[in-house]
Amino acid sequence: MNNLKIVIIGAGMGGLCTGIALRQAGYQVEIFDRVKELRPAGAGISLWSNGVKVLNRLGLSKKIACIGGQMERMQYYNHKGECLTDFSLSPLIEKVGQRPYPVARTDLQQMLLEVFGADQVHLNSKCVAVEQEHDRVTAIFEDGRRVAGDLLIGADGTHSKLREYVLGCPTERRYVGYVNWNGLVPASEDLAAKDSWAIYVGEHKRASMMPVGNDRFYFFFDVPLPKGTVSQPKQHREELMSFFKGWATPVQALIQRLDPLQTNRVEIHDVEPLNQFVRGRVALLGDAAHSTAPDLGQGGCQAIEDAEVITRYLQTTTLSVEDALKRYEAERKNRANDIVLKARKRSDMTHGKNPEKTQQWYEELKQENGSNIINAIANTILAGPMH
Repeated sequence: MNNLKIVIIGAGMGGLCTGIALRQAGYQVEIFDRVKELRPAGAGISLWSNGVKVLNRLGLSKKIACIGGQMERMQYYNHKGECLTDFSLSPLIEKVGQRPYPVARTDLQQMLLEVFGADQVHLNSKCVAVEQEHDRVTAIFEDGRRVAGDLLIGADGTHSKLREYVLGCPTERRYVGYVNWNGLVPASEDLAAKDSWAIYVGEHKRASMMPVGNDRFYFFFDVPLPKGTVSQPKQHREELMSFFKGWATPVQALIQRLDPLQTNRVEIHDVEPLNQFVRGRVALLGDAAHSTAPDLGQGGCQAIEDAEVITRYLQTTTLSVEDALKRYEAERKNRANDIVLKARKRSDMTHGKNPEKTQQWYEELKQENGSNIINAIANTILAGPMH
């Protein structure tokens, strides 16, 4: 199936990675996004080895290494600052064949935009409908434009409009149960070792710092809260001071050092696993197909895996576009849905849905030498297409 014209709706991580992969495969690709200006959601992201390997295959290994943080160790502390476990990630890297790269989302999106061509992404283009014929599919935009192609990829995120088209019915996002604050601060040894991912846990909450490029930490805080709580950006510091009162000195220092106006506050949602990613010549990808809580750090990596798999089937199967997309769906559905459910289960355990289980986890961390955590991360990574 040569000379395909492919229309991608969504210029986030999944859409851009897919556009790059498909272009490299020789296809004609156009990307459209509803926004007037591309601004990534969230400050940072943990790119584990399965996602990095796809980027390596796309020839981006040096670029991702430049913007990624050098994360050599992982440390858990209780909320009073006592170390529960501290271990090297070298066994993980050796096991899976690639180091992880935590990155600032802005850096990652800018890198992908430069590779694809920022001037070749059509912004202010809201797709409102889709029409299919036996040999083509047409995206219809709010301003009346119609763009036809051989297939259409819906990479339009967790609030996807194309999801409803593929499923034939609307879906509701599901509140996972906690609020997440995240942002970037200059890296400093009094906050955490610059080569380590430091996580403070207690009271069913978390505070975390991990290194990203440009000598910065990506930080996040998690607090279980009822759905619908709100605060203004200028209140974020006071809010966090209240929730993390009495926590360890580095956590207090982080709260004082963050910029409240540059700190994101997000109610964390996921979407129930879908039984269908594809309808004819239309395929969902990334959060549009499998919107997950961030508790496994796999949301972005799953979108990147999608890009590799959909490109591979379009290149290697010759029956039809529809056949290639069905094969993509068959390979990705169980893998991605499994991540959604495992992330949900881990979120429940971490954030006190069952307080006894959360307390048991805290106790287990005191006995942990790293091997159980590394094995769990490695198993998640190696279950994907780039094992």
